[in-house]
Amino acid sequence: MIKLIERQYYTDIISPFVDKNIIKVLTGQRRVGKSCILQQLRKHICTISPDANIIYINKELDEFSNLRTSEDLSAYIGQRIKTDCKNYLFIDEVQDIQGFEHTLRSLQAQDACDIFITGSNANMLSSELSTYLSGRYVEFHIHSLTYPEFLTFHRTVPSNQSLRDYLTYGGLPYLSHLPLQKDIVFEYLGNVYSTILLKDIVKREGIRNVDFLESLVLYTADNVGNLFSANNISRYLKSQRVNISPLQVINYLRSLQNAYLIHKVRRIDVNGLKTFEIGDKYYFEDLGLRNCHIGFNMQTDIHKLIENAIYLHLLHCRYEVFTGQQSGGREIDFVARRGDEVVYIQASYQLNDDSTRQREFGNLQSIRNSYPKYVISLDEWTSGSNIDGIRHIHLGEFLQNFEMV
Repeated sequence: MIKLIERQYYTDIISPFVDKNIIKVLTGQRRVGKSCILQQLRKHICTISPDANIIYINKELDEFSNLRTSEDLSAYIGQRIKTDCKNYLFIDEVQDIQGFEHTLRSLQAQDACDIFITGSNANMLSSELSTYLSGRYVEFHIHSLTYPEFLTFHRTVPSNQSLRDYLTYGGLPYLSHLPLQKDIVFEYLGNVYSTILLKDIVKREGIRNVDFLESLVLYTADNVGNLFSANNISRYLKSQRVNISPLQVINYLRSLQNAYLIHKVRRIDVNGLKTFEIGDKYYFEDLGLRNCHIGFNMQTDIHKLIENAIYLHLLHCRYEVFTGQQSGGREIDFVARRGDEVVYIQASYQLNDDSTRQREFGNLQSIRNSYPKYVISLDEWTSGSNIDGIRHIHLGEFLQNFEMV
């Protein structure tokens, strides 16, 4: 049996909601570790309440294959509810049970048990939950491993090699049980990617043009961090003799987002914080899944990986992330907001010439406010420097400082 490595951060943010009559919903891409987080919570509950009655359902296991509808689910739970102790219900991949929301609504109305569920499809969960359980649930998004978690899972230390491994193979937890060899890891990641594509996207979203979907994933992977629109993608694909309308592009991109494979980042005006309607960026939930099927080349892809890693770190820090636009067309890679906090970040591979330094620091210098500003790169010798209050940080240092500010 594989030993569970706890991700304490998630227990800490979810545990305050234990024993509260509100449904705890854990969302995220397939294989990022949602099931393990449920196990952590079960362990936590058994520690604070040894007599608790735990009802556990995992729709990925054959023993629960007969639970197909809300009627099946209600009957199963009804047979296992106890009246002389506190009941806790855990359902893994709840979206595979048709009409699950009706059962959960009834259980919650009766305060029959404390409910924890996971799901891998944003569209299905949001529509069912918002329609039938509005105001009765709280959502926690589970991400792939952070760089510090990657170090813990792989029993290694911060170094150029471990950072390179993280940027190459990503943060799916199961990789800690495999040797970090490209052919072995990419074989596993390729299988995970195929499952997400076929089960969570093609089947669930009713996708018909699978060839186009795969072409779109490759295009998105190759354009991580670039501004592009549905019209641009449609024109590009037409040049490749693939005739797809901009509306179809938008719908297929939304399907990829619903499976949490990619994230969309909106573009805003840095000064007025106005949101632009066109020109989004896309980043992958997991670097390894991005790399495993694109003909990965660290040398040509490094800037994309740096940007994607920074974006994922900001998400883990619970920032709302945008890309910034200034007057004159100057771009700020990331504008991150968390409550009253705002952080501006420029990403670069190396600052090895004056023009690169001027571009990265100059764009931030033109922002006339006192919020923190960072340039993040792989330069080691100049990391830690400060120019006009703008800090230059090595990527490894940035990724290890979880809260950052």
